[in-house]
Amino acid sequence: MNICVFGSVNDVEKKYAQATAGLAKLIGENGHTLIYGGSDRGLLKVLANGVQRANGKVVGISVEFLKDHARKNADEMIITKDIKERKETLLKRADVIIVLVGGVGTLDEVTEILELKKHKMHQKLVVILNTDNFYEGLKIQLAKMDEEGFLPFSLKELVYFADTPEEAIGYIEKNHK
Repeated sequence: MNICVFGSVNDVEKKYAQATAGLAKLIGENGHTLIYGGSDRGLLKVLANGVQRANGKVVGISVEFLKDHARKNADEMIITKDIKERKETLLKRADVIIVLVGGVGTLDEVTEILELKKHKMHQKLVVILNTDNFYEGLKIQLAKMDEEGFLPFSLKELVYFADTPEEAIGYIEKNHK
């Protein structure tokens, strides 16, 4: 399975790096392929390192203006002309999406993926890894949108929040069609 992962390119607290490394190990050990933004920095470097250590395949999809930060030893590296093409390529190559902790860029990616799913432009599973309740505010906001009729179908059909890497991979492996 091709698992697209969004996350931070920053070096952040150890608890987030540990969760990322745990997810990476599960991706690799279970024979999945990582599809990601191609960076060799921060949590994304931890992710790619872990997948490769666990004998998994790594496919990076970077963008022209960030190509100097792209992973040199990815199994495959695609350089797109702009962020729009990068997002389209990530979604096209993915079977499922997992969202790690991140900043504004990660938030942009997850909200776009959810908006496209809302409009039935894809039916891929979206899992948010809610390490140490990082996304609790987003979870509450989405639940409020659901409760007050702002979503065309139930929140549980749109996105799943997992507390651990094991829960995220378990959910995907059980529910991916």
